[in-house]
Amino acid sequence: MPPKKRLLDRLLRSSRSTGDAEGAPAKSGKAHLEGSSEEVAEGTRVKRRKRAEAKESAEEKGKAKDVLAGKRVYCHWLMKSEPESRLENGIDVKFGIEDLKALPNQTGCWDGVRNYQARNFMKDMKVGQVAFFYHSNCKEPGIVGLMKIVKEAYVDHTQFDKTDVHYDASSKAENPKWYMVDVQFERMTKRFLSLAELKKYHIRHKAEGGALRDLALFTRARLSVQPLTAEEFDFILSLEDKDPI
Repeated sequence: MPPKKRLLDRLLRSSRSTGDAEGAPAKSGKAHLEGSSEEVAEGTRVKRRKRAEAKESAEEKGKAKDVLAGKRVYCHWLMKSEPESRLENGIDVKFGIEDLKALPNQTGCWDGVRNYQARNFMKDMKVGQVAFFYHSNCKEPGIVGLMKIVKEAYVDHTQFDKTDVHYDASSKAENPKWYMVDVQFERMTKRFLSLAELKKYHIRHKAEGGALRDLALFTRARLSVQPLTAEEFDFILSLEDKDPI
């Protein structure tokens, strides 16, 4: 074949190949938009999953750091409040479990804690954790019910309220001292678990070994917010199905 004809054939083949590529049908606008929408949705799901995993990882790292630092990690609590009227600076500080039940959604803020260790325990609390509601400073102190943490620690507004019994003039808005959590009523215990009964178990377990040997209710009695180990919590909860001693 003459060189000119061979060159012409190559040019024709190249032109047809280019035409085929350029003439290939493009994805329709609708399909393109649908694909983009699906990709965006998938991307959003991936980002959310990664954020959740990162948060979980951070929490686990925080727990591990606390353990390495010798700080015990708690998931159960005992929180004290006064069910009987008592005036302090002309203000009734009464707040029993029936008062919690009467609030909208049976939820309220646990304000007024003015002990640093008790405050720090509240700052350790996580949403979903369970606490015993303990009636204190009354004729019959003891555990009356259970509640759950529904909002983690945030600034206690009563420290800035001059009309509130828990006002703290030394606390500043830019550097607050005191925090609170929100709690929600869960249920009453099947029976009243008195301080007297819990003390009997504490004394027995201290002598013979048992779940309540180091119970904060007796080893750190003045604290209004106390941590419980899983063993302590489970044992106390089991008492509601037993006869009192």
